[in-house]
Amino acid sequence: MTFRVACVGGGPGGLFFSTLLKRRMPEADVVLFERNQAADAFGFGVVFSDATLNAINEADPVLRDGLRDHGKHWDSIEVWLKGQKRSFAGNGMAAIHRRTLLPLLQDRAAAAGVEMRFGHNVPSPLQLRDDFDVVVGADGANSRTREDLAGHVGHTSESATAKFIWFGTTHRFNGLTFIHRKSEFGNFAAHAYPISDDVSTFIVETDDETWRRAGLDAFDVTQPPGPSDEKTRRFLEELFAEDIDGGEVIANNSRWGTFQTRRTASWHHENTVLLGDAVHTAHFSVGSGTKMAMEDAIVLAEEIAADTHNLSRAFAAYQAKRSPQVAKIQNAARGGLSWWEHFGRYYDAFEPTQFAFHFFSRSIGIDKVAQRDPGLVDAARSAWEEQHGFDALGTPLELGPARFSSREMVLEVQDGTPLRLTDATGTVVLSVTADPAAGDAGMAVVLQAPDKDSDVAAAAAALTSDPAAVVIPGGTSLTRVLLSEELRLGRGIPTVIVEDNGGPAAETLVLSGRSDAVAVPVPVPAAIAAAVSVEASRG
Repeated sequence: MTFRVACVGGGPGGLFFSTLLKRRMPEADVVLFERNQAADAFGFGVVFSDATLNAINEADPVLRDGLRDHGKHWDSIEVWLKGQKRSFAGNGMAAIHRRTLLPLLQDRAAAAGVEMRFGHNVPSPLQLRDDFDVVVGADGANSRTREDLAGHVGHTSESATAKFIWFGTTHRFNGLTFIHRKSEFGNFAAHAYPISDDVSTFIVETDDETWRRAGLDAFDVTQPPGPSDEKTRRFLEELFAEDIDGGEVIANNSRWGTFQTRRTASWHHENTVLLGDAVHTAHFSVGSGTKMAMEDAIVLAEEIAADTHNLSRAFAAYQAKRSPQVAKIQNAARGGLSWWEHFGRYYDAFEPTQFAFHFFSRSIGIDKVAQRDPGLVDAARSAWEEQHGFDALGTPLELGPARFSSREMVLEVQDGTPLRLTDATGTVVLSVTADPAAGDAGMAVVLQAPDKDSDVAAAAAALTSDPAAVVIPGGTSLTRVLLSEELRLGRGIPTVIVEDNGGPAAETLVLSGRSDAVAVPVPVPAAIAAAVSVEASRG
């Protein structure tokens, strides 16, 4: 009997999978279902990092050839802020218009012998499961296939707080560009990059309060494309007029939304398996959605072709190979997503050079930034020294009655209980308390960072005293930073983040403005702890 495979979804992931499987199994019937027409292409461009395309290019040169012949390439990323521009070199990237990429993938699928059914109602998941040996759900973030398996796959979705909308513009940017504008309503920012000779992708983000103050919450998703996005289009065209050199902002089924980070415990159930955005998403600031879908397609096609008699084993092998890589990208994207949820705060807090370093170091440390662009690190260090007269870690810091000669400190801990904050010699001492209501100008409060990003605001609200500083251990590297910024930038309270290692990590945190100082936890003997306790009792 003929082995039959249905793929639901005609995006890059579904087309790439169907082509690869048909090539591996020419005797199989591979049918792709897509409710939109073949010529439909919603959105604008897709972007790829040069360093991440090896697996896709080895499977099929279609993307490599498409980027070479039709794509736009760049090496530097720029941040525009307050009339100034800062760049970050060493980031080879390329982008291509979806309207260009999809026909290339469709041609490949047709040449391989894939049957493509565009512009028709897709059969129900139940009917497909009965009619085909394998059903592949490549139908995007709002996957109908996944929803049909809701009770079996353990899918979760976490909503970001920022609002975003996906436009294009007739202005041709030179490369990936992040543009920040402060309006009378609040802060807006754009992610822009070229995708053809005459169009650039133009994604705009803002916070919920600014969105509402600007009257953009009147957006009506029940209306057809055009009338419902025109108010936003005109508003953003005027706001960013200088940045797009008077060019036009272009809509294409553009909709305001909040990004959903999707995770799925099991990527398959019975004869149905998911790939791409249907099973996982990562914030678009890391530019990996299409790449992840196409990489999923490679592994899934390999595993199905190798084990058609035991699909459960094939699907499990697919998930086992792909999930660690997906988790890595999603974890890296957390820092980017969080940054975009707070960018208005950073606009007001930092001058352009520190702002740019803060942005570019959101997911990587200063050592890796320097590997790509030592000039950016030199500029950040020079700007700090010009302002403070010392290098970042060698800058003195006064916390209440204690004057530390360095931003690298020691947190003495005995049996898990913080005792005091000292300098490297132990001669400068600041006492600490774990009671968030008991701190005063003469001591520091230890405030544990939460494990979840969503709990940071509650953790900060627990601090009801006015201490000399807040020492932040626990949680994750991201939640420690978020709590530090909530206190330091939001309430003006000096912070000391606790890290197991100093050096580059400490310099990154201080130079970027994420923390005032960094402390390394050091266990101390019980005798010292007793002496500290006696000293504290004597006042």
